[in-house]
Amino acid sequence: MIRQVKKYQFSQELEQYESFRLLGKPRLGKSVAYWCVGLFSLIFLASWLPWTQNIRSAGSVTTLQPQDRPQTVHSTIAGRIEQWRVQEGQKVKKGDTLVVLSEVKEKYFDPQLLPRMQEQLQAKEGSLQATQAKAEALTQQIAALQEGLQFSLEKARNKARQAYLKVQSDSADLVAIRAEYEVAQAQFARQEKLYAQGLKSLTELESRRLKFQEVRAKLQSTQNKLSISRNEQQNARIELASLQAEYQDKISKAQSDLNATRAYVNDTKGEISKAKNEYASTQIRNSFYQITAPQDGYVVRALKSGLGETIKEGEAVCSIMPANPQLAVQLYVHPMDIPLLDVGRPVRLQFEGWPALVFSGWPNVGFGTFGGKVAVIDNIDSQGKYRVLVVPENAETPWPEAIRIGSGAYGWAMLNDVPIWYELWRQLNAFPPDFVGAVDGAQKGSEKETTPKAEDKK
Repeated sequence: MIRQVKKYQFSQELEQYESFRLLGKPRLGKSVAYWCVGLFSLIFLASWLPWTQNIRSAGSVTTLQPQDRPQTVHSTIAGRIEQWRVQEGQKVKKGDTLVVLSEVKEKYFDPQLLPRMQEQLQAKEGSLQATQAKAEALTQQIAALQEGLQFSLEKARNKARQAYLKVQSDSADLVAIRAEYEVAQAQFARQEKLYAQGLKSLTELESRRLKFQEVRAKLQSTQNKLSISRNEQQNARIELASLQAEYQDKISKAQSDLNATRAYVNDTKGEISKAKNEYASTQIRNSFYQITAPQDGYVVRALKSGLGETIKEGEAVCSIMPANPQLAVQLYVHPMDIPLLDVGRPVRLQFEGWPALVFSGWPNVGFGTFGGKVAVIDNIDSQGKYRVLVVPENAETPWPEAIRIGSGAYGWAMLNDVPIWYELWRQLNAFPPDFVGAVDGAQKGSEKETTPKAEDKK
């Protein structure tokens, strides 16, 4: 304690001299050193704060459903504009008349066109009934000829059936005789062998040969009888066929007249169907003289102006914006970032015209942004980028009601949380975001990257 007091007194005495004051250490250097150490310590500690990786992209406001997007109203038929029932910016409901047209084709100029087409249709139907009555008479005539043919053929069929049964009987007899012939032949062969061996006498051999000759003659007689039966059956068939040909000539002529009548009936039916089609088309065409709104919405712009102007089939008349569209934001993402996105991933959005303070890595800190989630990811690219549709995330933070379809938007697809130092290292190396988001893996990767640099410095 005494030593410190003496040291303090000595320093007070030295301060009385100017030279000693110039040789002392300045306090500003110590202050700067303290501030530098504190700043770097703060930066080092801040580098360990969490940072949310994200994919930035730009796009515009659109709708999720195709029917909610702006559409043009076309004219189904060609016509002349007679009257406009709406004006631009007016709200219309489904079925409201937008434009009234008049006819321009000569075919439909007749004001009594529908009654005259109805008269033509009735005349065709009367002709069809008369032709159908003729077809029914021819059908009855053919039925009568066929019935007479059946009575005439029944006798011929019975005769042919008898001949067939006789052939069957003779065939069965032939089979039995052949079996008997084979047995007799085998017995005769055995008898000859026994005779050659001296076991049978010549009388027995000649007796067996005689019996064999009788069986052979009986076989020949049975074969001839079968041939005669077959010829009789063939004659019965020829007689039956000639009788059928005689009646078939008459039936064929009546059938030809019936077919011609039926062909005329079918042609008449086709003409009637064509007349009905034209009549229905004309009725429907009358309803197309008023072009109506396809759904509730607002008339954005009239694509045809004035009265008396002619339009063609399928030509656009005006454009309509649906009243209550389901809004979405279409963002265009680079192909390298598409594998990191999936349906349902959260997205932060900033709309043009709404002030916002954005911290992309800290989505909860900024304000003026709106939440969303990925709803659709296109499977094909559009000019080198993939389109992603984003819809509102929940109803608690709804999107602004005043945004319009087509206005610009910016989006940040939120990925995983990593330290700030890792995000800076990734940005400097132009690496894609870390989809896995494992901080330990990121640190290991950074150590592997920094190790070669340390060796290079050595």
